[in-house]
Amino acid sequence: MSKQGGKAKPLKAPKVDKKEYDESDLAYLQKKKEEEKALKDLKAKAQKGAIGGSGLKKSGKK
Repeated sequence: MSKQGGKAKPLKAPKVDKKEYDESDLAYLQKKKEEEKALKDLKAKAQKGAIGGSGLKKSGKK
């Protein structure tokens, strides 16, 4: 009797060779990183509250 139960562990994945990028690829990746950072900053600001105001004001009338 073996003590092995359940699924067998998968084999280790082969090492991935590093990709070589040319200047246009590096520029594209840099631009993409900057856009993601800007988007993240905007989301963080949006979480804090309304942009440029205090939101809707309720009137005292019924």
